[in-house]
Amino acid sequence: MASDLEMSTTYDIAPASAPPDAATTARLPASSKGAKALRRTQAHLDRLGAIKPHEVRPAAAREASTEPGSLTMDYESFFKSELDRLRQEGRYRVFANLERDRGNFPHATWRDGGSQRKVTVWCSNDYLGMGQHPEVLTAMHEALDRCGAGAGGTRNIAGTNHYHVMLEQELADLHGKEAALLFTSGYVSNWASLGTLAAQMPGCVVLSDAGNHASMIEGIRHSRAQRIIFRHNDPEDLDRHLSSLDPSVPKLVAFESVYSMDGDVAPIAEICDVADKHGAMTYLDEVHAVGLYGPRGGGIAERDGLSHRLTIIEGTLGKAFGVVGGYITGSAAVCDFVRSFASGFIFTTALPPAVAAGAAASIRHLKASSQERERHQANVAAVRAGLTAKGIPLLDNPSHIVPVMVRDPVVCKRISDRLLAEHGIYVQPINYPTVAKGTERLRITPAPFHTEADVAHLVRSFDTIWAEEGLPRSVQARVPA
Repeated sequence: MASDLEMSTTYDIAPASAPPDAATTARLPASSKGAKALRRTQAHLDRLGAIKPHEVRPAAAREASTEPGSLTMDYESFFKSELDRLRQEGRYRVFANLERDRGNFPHATWRDGGSQRKVTVWCSNDYLGMGQHPEVLTAMHEALDRCGAGAGGTRNIAGTNHYHVMLEQELADLHGKEAALLFTSGYVSNWASLGTLAAQMPGCVVLSDAGNHASMIEGIRHSRAQRIIFRHNDPEDLDRHLSSLDPSVPKLVAFESVYSMDGDVAPIAEICDVADKHGAMTYLDEVHAVGLYGPRGGGIAERDGLSHRLTIIEGTLGKAFGVVGGYITGSAAVCDFVRSFASGFIFTTALPPAVAAGAAASIRHLKASSQERERHQANVAAVRAGLTAKGIPLLDNPSHIVPVMVRDPVVCKRISDRLLAEHGIYVQPINYPTVAKGTERLRITPAPFHTEADVAHLVRSFDTIWAEEGLPRSVQARVPA
């Protein structure tokens, strides 16, 4: 069995270039807790090193990247050879040319070459369809007519619009915090906030969940602070690491509420208990939960009555709220601190006023309406039940994310292509480095506006392709009558 140190590595001791030993992983049963923990740590380290100097290549590969008789690198050949390698591994990403159909979500027009056809989207992060809601569109049109297209500058230089101020007030109220701060995306809000907090607090140590998103990892790495990975959703492992630190050292625990690929949910209360015990700040990413959970859409923390226990709650405007942008909420002091020191906030153009107006309208609506959330959860349950009855292997979780486990990148891409071309269903394949190798999947995200007919067609299509591909069924499959 792997040691705890192997499963929750301090980055400064074992950087991304030194992941857990492959032989150690091979000795563990694939389904064992240790193997799963190692895979999560490896995936975390892989995401940590997603932007890094290229690995050392054999001489033959280096020679192929240079002009004959020259020491000058052939850049184009290098780029093409690396892209060819992605294609061979089944990891090359192809973007579907989609045109969303306002008022007919989740249906869209797919353009492929000179042809086009109607398809049903089953992997959108516009979870509640708020991107087409009349109140959102009306607010955006009114702001566009009133203020024009752009913000006109950074927030510091003529770019703070009244709509930004109003939106930050809505967000602070949503999470029961004193203040909020807007960013241009959820990625940027994580990168800038974590990077700034950890860098500016002298001697800060960041404790990062092994399943954290790349934006959190990049922000933590950018800070150059000491970083420790604790086992995914494991308060005991977090407690062990915090116990090893000097009590006087500033500490920041960073984790998510709903993890976007597996769909599992963090034990927020237990993690807060451990953090409080050791005097650590808590930073919760609610990107895949805001709008969807809680009586007013404040996320898992609101649903469980825990918002007041988090130092900072981070979220996005680009998923359940249906627009674009990111934010943090917290005390007036911590938000002002990030506003004053974060380069990712200071040196970028502010969100357009129309976007801020649309986001505020979406948040206000979802604070008052639970209809979208109820229909959403009903469709999630229907999809899960239908696919499970056909023996399609799903990753069990308590959230709205339905991962269909394929576990092979080439097959995963082929199934996605067939669903689109043969059945008019768009589900994007999820491969490495987004998920660990061997856990490739199709990530289904049902929406409130998928009909019973849409669900039935999805289930039939998966059943047909699964049979034609000769893929194994889940043991939970119901035997046909």
